[in-house]
Amino acid sequence: MHRIVRRGLLATAAGTAAVAMAAGSASAHHCFVPMYTLNGPSSPNWFVVSAEEGAMFEAGYVTACEGAVDAGYAALHEAGLPVAIKIFEKMTIGDPKGTGRMNPNGADGRGLEYFGAGSTLPFEMVGTYIEGAESHDCG
Repeated sequence: MHRIVRRGLLATAAGTAAVAMAAGSASAHHCFVPMYTLNGPSSPNWFVVSAEEGAMFEAGYVTACEGAVDAGYAALHEAGLPVAIKIFEKMTIGDPKGTGRMNPNGADGRGLEYFGAGSTLPFEMVGTYIEGAESHDCG
């Protein structure tokens, strides 16, 4: 019963967060920065979505146990993929005048990425995390 209650609460939280994330995207934040560690400095100016949270937001996937969480992140490290993405909340990076133009150094898979430029990093991150987490037996 404990697991069922926990999953229900996480599903509710994920739904609320997904609505908030969609509202943030609608406010013209069209770019993100991939993060390769979850231990970086934090700032209230950045909205960070970890792979585990992304799996909940995008696929409704709730990781079954801590071992599965570790396996999901290990799969991301092995694949050389980010473990999270961060979105600057105060303005759109690379677009100081609000014109919607993309920075010419962006969308190259190494730094500033654009949702609208076909970047697949967030989807690869979530898919790889889920695949790694599912490979662990929580028994």
